[in-house]
Amino acid sequence: MRIFYIIIGRVAMSKKIHNNMVVNILSINNLAKIGREKPLFTQVSFGIQEGEKAALIGRNGTGKSTLLATIAGILQPDEGSVVLNKEAGVSYLPQNPEFNAQNTIREHIFKSNSPKLKLIREYEEICQEMAKAGSTSEGLKHRYEDAMLKMEQNDLWNYEAQISSILTTLGITDLSLKMGALSGGMIKKVALAQVLVEDTKLLLLDEPTNHLDITTIYWLQNYLHDTKRAVLMVTHDRWFLDAVCTNIYELARNRLKLYEGNYSQYLEKKQTEAEIEANTERRIESVLRFEREWLLRGPCARGTKIKARIQRDEQLINREKFQTDKGFTFEVKGKRLGGKVLVLHNISKNYLKGNAPVIKNFSYVFTKGQKIGVFGDNGSGKSTFLNIVTGTLEPDSGKIDVGVNTKFGYYTQNPVFKDTNLTVLEYIKETAEHMTLNDGKKEVSASRFLEEFGFEGKIQHSPVSTLSGGERKRLFLVRLLLENPNFLVLDEPTNDFDIFTMNILEQFLEHYKGCLLLVSHDRYFMDKTVDSLFIMEENGDISGFVGKCSEYIEYREELKKEKQALRAASETAEGVAEDRGAGWSEGEASPSSTKQQKKKLSFKEQKEFEQLNEEIPVLEAEQKVLEQKMASQDFDEVRAAGDRYKEIDRLLEEKYLRWEELAEKA
Repeated sequence: MRIFYIIIGRVAMSKKIHNNMVVNILSINNLAKIGREKPLFTQVSFGIQEGEKAALIGRNGTGKSTLLATIAGILQPDEGSVVLNKEAGVSYLPQNPEFNAQNTIREHIFKSNSPKLKLIREYEEICQEMAKAGSTSEGLKHRYEDAMLKMEQNDLWNYEAQISSILTTLGITDLSLKMGALSGGMIKKVALAQVLVEDTKLLLLDEPTNHLDITTIYWLQNYLHDTKRAVLMVTHDRWFLDAVCTNIYELARNRLKLYEGNYSQYLEKKQTEAEIEANTERRIESVLRFEREWLLRGPCARGTKIKARIQRDEQLINREKFQTDKGFTFEVKGKRLGGKVLVLHNISKNYLKGNAPVIKNFSYVFTKGQKIGVFGDNGSGKSTFLNIVTGTLEPDSGKIDVGVNTKFGYYTQNPVFKDTNLTVLEYIKETAEHMTLNDGKKEVSASRFLEEFGFEGKIQHSPVSTLSGGERKRLFLVRLLLENPNFLVLDEPTNDFDIFTMNILEQFLEHYKGCLLLVSHDRYFMDKTVDSLFIMEENGDISGFVGKCSEYIEYREELKKEKQALRAASETAEGVAEDRGAGWSEGEASPSSTKQQKKKLSFKEQKEFEQLNEEIPVLEAEQKVLEQKMASQDFDEVRAAGDRYKEIDRLLEEKYLRWEELAEKA
């Protein structure tokens, strides 16, 4: 059946929360989708209510992204129906967003037909025109006033401020850039911004944390937790799941099952469920041992009761048996590290991020068994640092001294394959035919090993050239681990793993005897695998933090709160001092505390007031353009924009003050 999109009337919407009833904005009924080789899912039925935060989890290949795309209406189901409340509206973020390369970021973000976004888009475009023109023509002035009036009438100033906050947090500053000129990571951020700013009540998000740094993920976590919008997402970020979700839907064995609660509660329920099912299996097997002996004696099947017993036994024997997670673990015997592992002597890299070098005079002595995470915002130089450590990139100054026995295994975000005509299995067999598991006590074939990392069936015999980008990255990491390096350097290794496969990688890294240097946006993964951090600072310094990633984030939040408290106390003290005023004795009312007779504006002051009303919006609009230019890679452009920005800041401060004086008299 085709998807049916049903508009639920205003009468139904008026029953939002009445007699403890909550509006159901998504209803799925007996949904089914067939994959390339077998059904992905069948008989899927569930609903999402207003404000609900839910996640789809399951192994790679079970159909999570397909289910999300089917709900969004991008794919058609083979059976069943999807009923969406059109009154609420739906926003969908795919893993690989589609876009028009010729569109600007502004056009992409505000492409929705939402009346609110249309008005804000018009207002932003007028501000951009004013900033470029440098002066205000009568026509432009009227358009600006009209846009301001519409914003006021529709109460959009707070909404516009929220949109600006979202764009700034995601690092989206120059809205005039073409989509075709953006990196893959920035395209995902723009797509995320586009769904977040839409005026809808249901968000469908497929891996929303990919390509975001930890700081931005923390912000997104809080945004989704606090929003009144309903959320259904696919993500492998377990910390994120714990903080945001109230329901977990697991897609396994072609069926969907609901577990109420967050990810930690899901794990507890799965454990209890596994124990119950294991006990049930033991009881069934105990009964079957007796029944098999009876069947082997060849009972006469003429009687009705005998026939029924035989049928029941056959059903028990052919039942779908309970399957526990395989609990696959493995270790490799890496080359033994020597006394000297790796020494960095005052390394620096001087191409600029803003007005500071990426890395400035950093020295460090690595020792055996260290596991260090690299923490920093996007663009802070994390990948640059890894490239320098591994010798892929030369520092501008300083020296790198690598131990004789040190063998790097470097996972980059964009791995290179020498021969993509090899099949997946051939590519792995170039490294090893068999893999040593469980501390050398057992071996498995390369084919079995690939299965544990999501490469099952026909895909093992497919050329590497036919794999998706994500599958290639995952394959590269599998081979890298089997090459037995004793110093692993991993740059975002988890983007293309499901939760279950990440558990395998975590167990490997927890027992890994070599050194580990890791960049990851996954806090849970970082907490499990590293015990200290390198912090990439804004000025190019690299500082250290002993502890887990989550502990560092808590530490940063505490510092932020302390700074805010100090700032608030300082502003309060300044306000008291201003109210008292110079030359006013204690107990005597200051001018600001009394209602004085307002004086009318003189003709000259009236003209000055009108001029300020024209000049201030133009300067504010110019500042917005300068903020975008300051994100440029061109140092001269950044410096010129920064100088002009400071000049405008000073001018605006003077004009604001004068405007307030005149407004008091107007």
